[in-house]
Amino acid sequence: MTKILVIGSLGQLGTELVMGLQEEYGRDNVIASDLKPSSEVDGDFIYEQLDVMDKERLISLVEKYRVNHIYHLAAILSAKGEKDPQWAWDLNMGSLFNVLDLAKNIDHVNRIYWPSSIAVFGPDTPKVNTPQLTVTNPTTVYGISKLAGEQWCQYYFEKYGVDVRSIRYPGLIGYKSLPGGGTTDYAVDIYYKALAEEKFECFLDKDSALPMMYMPDAVRATIELMKVEPSRVKVRSSYNLSAISFTPEKIFESIKKFKPDFEIEYKPDFRQEIAESWPDSIDDSCARNDWGWKPEYDLDGMTEDILKNLEILLDSKK
Repeated sequence: MTKILVIGSLGQLGTELVMGLQEEYGRDNVIASDLKPSSEVDGDFIYEQLDVMDKERLISLVEKYRVNHIYHLAAILSAKGEKDPQWAWDLNMGSLFNVLDLAKNIDHVNRIYWPSSIAVFGPDTPKVNTPQLTVTNPTTVYGISKLAGEQWCQYYFEKYGVDVRSIRYPGLIGYKSLPGGGTTDYAVDIYYKALAEEKFECFLDKDSALPMMYMPDAVRATIELMKVEPSRVKVRSSYNLSAISFTPEKIFESIKKFKPDFEIEYKPDFRQEIAESWPDSIDDSCARNDWGWKPEYDLDGMTEDILKNLEILLDSKK
């Protein structure tokens, strides 16, 4: 039976990925981990406190549970990383090396997942239907660390045979956890404001188009990529992935179909410059051809699902 360790399980992606993995592999085969002590964590899952920079603790957990697959999600995101670039670089790269070296040296660890991002792209990258292989030139420490990480993943696969797999996520939108400091986080927070009947102050310009993805699609894509036979994984740096591309104005218009009185105000800040360096849309034909990727949600379908489920979630917490 496959035993899975999720590092950074309390983040936006990790929260929902743990649930998806439990459905796929069973509750007792998924070990969630993050920085918080277990006494502060609620949820129906096995949980272990872990600082991924603590190599000995990481190895001890992998041996304790005889882990086969590791999903390494811990990272400092784009906007947060710009406030302390050295810290972001050290954590993002150091933690990746810890996981890759562990996989190289422990035989029963036979598959690694590490997420990359559209942050690897930059102002010289083609903005429409950005191809899999193209100019990158990232402008943030987050993007720089992700681009370097992609190359190290490919290196460990080619040099040591580590079966590492990766997706360049677009902006991820979910309602089960709060944003974690990314440039695309406005597309999460906006739904909370809509349900609270508050005016939303957007830190991007209304015409800033970015590639986005609803969290159920992201979770499904991640699990699908990790399940396919190694021979079908043709890209060992990181796969382009795409679902929906929209502007703040478009998501606002989508919400107004369900919340007609909703209001928005645009106040671009330093994140506008980051967003302008990223693509408008992504060519993910390699993922579609190699392992059959296909998104399920469009913008209005996502908006309807989030507003319905977020209202239930918020009511349950009152």
